[in-house]
Amino acid sequence: MISEELKAELLDVGLEAARRAGALLRDGRPADLSVAATKSSPIDVVTEMDIAAEKLITGILAERRPADGLLGEEGADSPGTSGVRWVIDPLDGTVNYLYGLPSWGVSIAAEYRGETVVGVVEAPMRGETFQAVLGGGARLGTARLACRADAPLDQALIGTGFGYVQTRRAHQAEVAARIIPRVRDIRRGGSAALDLCDVAAGRLDGHYERGLNPWDLAAGDLIAREAGALSGGRPGERASGELALVATPAVFASLQPLLEEAGAWHD
Repeated sequence: MISEELKAELLDVGLEAARRAGALLRDGRPADLSVAATKSSPIDVVTEMDIAAEKLITGILAERRPADGLLGEEGADSPGTSGVRWVIDPLDGTVNYLYGLPSWGVSIAAEYRGETVVGVVEAPMRGETFQAVLGGGARLGTARLACRADAPLDQALIGTGFGYVQTRRAHQAEVAARIIPRVRDIRRGGSAALDLCDVAAGRLDGHYERGLNPWDLAAGDLIAREAGALSGGRPGERASGELALVATPAVFASLQPLLEEAGAWHD
């Protein structure tokens, strides 16, 4: 079992790394920012700032927690020997960042023996820092977070996201078309980490998405759960790349079977 002292140390390290990376991304964005590489498709992009932010974060972690493992979106991957692994998205919402839109953030989570115990999401353009410790609740700055009171599905505002591969996007659009008549409305913000934090803050009633990676999900999922949300995938399964649903309890119970029926878990 992880000690409270270790959780506090991991939170302190995560906050420092996220804030410094957020400041780099906010203040260091070049006017002529361009795409440095692509991943799953020509529109799934990496910028030079994604790479710089991950390098900054991994440098801080190497200095403060040299025995820990790392898993980062831009290539960091080492097992470590301490039982702690950091799961890092140095820039969640890269396309928003590339276009100068404000909805992007830095997502950092710490796992201990496979369980997420600390999550931090820094949103520099909002001036917001979300954080959570397993069993210790979620906070925005110093204010305790709680997700919205349960509402019926037809009064729920739901976030979602779309993949970068054409066939997946087409099917996700079909799923959204089946869901939208059943809810208040759907929002597509472009950063899963921020959407999950918005569930925690009561700004959304839920978020679902197929194709999330561990670094997209880990910190925001913990923050939302510590604020009272439920998290899962297909019925009886955990949130994963196949399907992630994070929502208030009543919305979760109503939306999960609709997503299953709509085939939101496959392309």
